[in-house]
Amino acid sequence: MAVLLSPRPAVVAAARRAGAHALVVAPGPPGPSVREGAERPVRADWRDHRRLVAALAGVPAVRRGEAAVFGFAADSALPAARANEELGLPGTPAAAVAALMDKAALRARVNAAFGRPVSFARCGRAALIPFLAGLIGFPCVVKPRAGADGEGVRLLLDAHQAEQAVHDYPEITDLLVEELLEGPEITVETLSRGGRHRILGLTRLQAAAGPGLAVAGHTVPVPLDARTADGVRALVRRVLNLAGHRDGPAHTEIVLTARGPRLIEAHARPPGPELAQLLRLGLGSDVLACTLAAGLGLPAPVRPPRAAHAGLRFLDFPPGPLDLSGSLPAARALPGVVRIRVDVPPGGTVRHAPTGSFHHGHVLATGRTAAAVAHSLDEAAALLAPEPGGRPAQPPGPATGRPVPGSPPQ
Repeated sequence: MAVLLSPRPAVVAAARRAGAHALVVAPGPPGPSVREGAERPVRADWRDHRRLVAALAGVPAVRRGEAAVFGFAADSALPAARANEELGLPGTPAAAVAALMDKAALRARVNAAFGRPVSFARCGRAALIPFLAGLIGFPCVVKPRAGADGEGVRLLLDAHQAEQAVHDYPEITDLLVEELLEGPEITVETLSRGGRHRILGLTRLQAAAGPGLAVAGHTVPVPLDARTADGVRALVRRVLNLAGHRDGPAHTEIVLTARGPRLIEAHARPPGPELAQLLRLGLGSDVLACTLAAGLGLPAPVRPPRAAHAGLRFLDFPPGPLDLSGSLPAARALPGVVRIRVDVPPGGTVRHAPTGSFHHGHVLATGRTAAAVAHSLDEAAALLAPEPGGRPAQPPGPATGRPVPGSPPQ
């Protein structure tokens, strides 16, 4: 049985593909899409370790040792590991999860193990950001020591931006200031068993236009020469070994610098559902289902068919009313577009600007070439981009030679 802590619907669907029964644990009642396929919900605040263990102790599959707890989000990975340890269930050791969460300790270990260290400094007071940034040198990056999903990360290009960053954090804080690693960025998904780390897939990050560290999307496959590929594999495996990570998934972010692959950070969990679906489409690698099956000792799930190329483009909208009733069907009908998800209700209002890995939606597309995928994503994003003044973009009509067809919901 897969015990899932506040899972997204894609995780419950992955449990079905893995051939596992799913038990959803959440502080409140799960939504209909999460309930579907789950054996039964357990209402408990899993952030409280005692309550989580007490809620699971009476579950027959847990008592028989025929279950494992899975936390696939930044805030649920450690509670899942701690619950598994106390209940005698398999899973990633809590110490390994914590070691990967502590960016300062991990950076120090990696620096000591490799010949070319990455400059960094811990920062306990926001007022020290300008001083430490000056020591590290510009450009540099500020981020929370135990943060995840890009939240609280700032790129500092000069002393003026360093002074401004002081007001972005609490006065007493726990940050890292480290040098900016420049070069193409990739993510590496792995699944470990008994200290052996198997790479399930890589994605290439697409940076958003303009200054900053915003992410526009990801693409697969990632073409690497043999030397670079060997360096990436060696780096990932060594990082996981240094953290004591022996079992379970890991998501590692790497920059391919002119001096070779360098670690940004790593996490003891699989990627988010959007990235996982990209890997299924473009690599035939079902990361979520493989992780669940391995954690429960089940056979590996059937490998899905793969496309030649696939891409993911995030959708971000300015605050204000959003009306995509005309453009969304047209975007979904574009050649190559597989899925469009918009997390703003139809006719709703965008209330929060995107931050970190929080976006308002995404587009997934496939194609025979990387250029074809990029074209499909560009067209879909252009259709869905609101015009100045908050009006929705108008879908192409007869004037462009392309009618506006309808399409079923996706």
